[in-house]
Amino acid sequence: MSESTHLVIYDGDCPLCTFQMKILTWMDWLNLTTLVPLTDAKVGRIAPQLTREQLLSAIHCLDKQGRIHRGARCIRFLSLRMPLLLPLGLFLWLPGIIWIAEKVYQWISRNRLVLSRLFGCGDACGWVPERKRSQQDVFKDQG
Repeated sequence: MSESTHLVIYDGDCPLCTFQMKILTWMDWLNLTTLVPLTDAKVGRIAPQLTREQLLSAIHCLDKQGRIHRGARCIRFLSLRMPLLLPLGLFLWLPGIIWIAEKVYQWISRNRLVLSRLFGCGDACGWVPERKRSQQDVFKDQG
């Protein structure tokens, strides 16, 4: 692979997930990520090794070298690359913390639709504006 950005694959039909991606765009000052909803037909070409079930179970980041980071490890990977999230990324490297973070992430992931309703994230928490940014078309050479 060797894209110019890290590809973040997320559940675009989940209001909580979409809300988190809106927040991520505001944290990504250096435009290091390209957000791709898992329903995009081209996801199968950029990450053919990931099944729909795997993609629905957690956020995934395909880094510039083609490695896949999943769930809390994806959050740690991205956090270490964004100035405002750096403290979180460093915290997730403390011994034992990533294990706990994965358990918490799995629980949130399993309950994300209920949590979306509980926290009022209908319409992807519309009170957070989308950050307009130009991103390359990561699919332009892939048909």
